[in-house]
Amino acid sequence: MSYPIRVRAGALIIHDQKVLLAKFEDENGIHYNLPGGGVEEGESTAEAAVREAKEEAGVDVSVSKLAFIYEYAPHQNNDIYGSTPNLSLFFDCRISSLNSPLPDSPDLNQIGAEWVAIENLNSITLYPKIQSHITEYAAGLYSSDLIEERQLNR
Repeated sequence: MSYPIRVRAGALIIHDQKVLLAKFEDENGIHYNLPGGGVEEGESTAEAAVREAKEEAGVDVSVSKLAFIYEYAPHQNNDIYGSTPNLSLFFDCRISSLNSPLPDSPDLNQIGAEWVAIENLNSITLYPKIQSHITEYAAGLYSSDLIEERQLNR
């Protein structure tokens, strides 16, 4: 029996050793995400990454290449992010302007977009917990691999 899997796309935007993140506050406190979300009908994953960068970080970007593939399988992770499995494609994106205002229509619980220094990633709560992958990618030490959520908590 097959089950539905959500396909997501996200933008990895690095400039001057900082990464642009969407900032949220909810019942678990403040946390960050790479700008991203579900791929909508009629768009490619790269087009979704561009749209999500605009929606969540208020910036225009162009897609360079695929940076990461992240898989969330609820049954392997005690449903920590809910019961829907997802496959996320994060693209290395280039920003066309350095302004990062709060988007016009932020997501639920979103309180901003913020540039975070790569060296400070381990001091924030980032979902998924891919700080080391971003750090290695920024240093040119990372190749496109599959990141499995169950491997992040070991």
